Amino acid sequence: MNTQTTPSPQFYLTAPAACPYLPHEMERKVFTHLVGPRAAEMNDILTQGGFRRSQNIAYRPACESCRACVSVRILAQEFEPTKSMKRVLGANSDVIATEFAAQPSSEQYSLFRRYLDFRHQQGGMSDMTVLDYAIMVEDTHVNTRIIEYRLREEGSGLEQRPKGELLAAALTDTMSDGLSMVYSYFNPALERRSLGTFMILDHVRRTKALGLPHVYLGYWVQGSRKMDYKTRFQPQEHLTPRGWERFDPSSMPESTHD
Repeated sequence: MNTQTTPSPQFYLTAPAACPYLPHEMERKVFTHLVGPRAAEMNDILTQGGFRRSQNIAYRPACESCRACVSVRILAQEFEPTKSMKRVLGANSDVIATEFAAQPSSEQYSLFRRYLDFRHQQGGMSDMTVLDYAIMVEDTHVNTRIIEYRLREEGSGLEQRPKGELLAAALTDTMSDGLSMVYSYFNPALERRSLGTFMILDHVRRTKALGLPHVYLGYWVQGSRKMDYKTRFQPQEHLTPRGWERFDPSSMPESTHD
């Protein structure tokens, strides 16, 4: 009888660092490596347990005095867009979304750099080079794809790679129970298009088409205004000490849904 056991993942704790979302708070993270033949299985289990993936690392907050970061997932099969979301879909009816293998390009990096310089000048990713970006996209042992959102160009066929302007892109993991949006970015000059919202709506559509239940959005940080948008996509579940629970948006001090 074979009594050999599969090695368990080893978890590590980071040193305290300034929180990027809430002033006067310190963050710590617990993390492990996602490598080897069981990487996809472990990514599923850990994501369902509140972890996020960055390259071949899975991490989650382990802060000593704060529990503001809450894992969020949309219940895709029940989701219906609001009136404002339907307007976003209409405003982007000229956009083609195409899924590719997780391979970086100079065009992607140029847009990524523009997004960081406009939106996250002081963030931890602000000094990422083209090599750093390539590693972010390629360094994965799980089922990862990159979805490009391009302006439809007259006369271009859908059977070939669209040639229109690259407006946005999303690095996305496909898991057993849905899609996880690892990282997304867009042209910040096209504010009227609400491309961030549009990409989430597209992921909900894709998840529905796959017959899967969830779109994982990462962490919602109560008290951080730049994270408020995540609670607009209802119905959704939040990971609590009791497990995943349906979120009641009316419980928020100021409702962000319409």
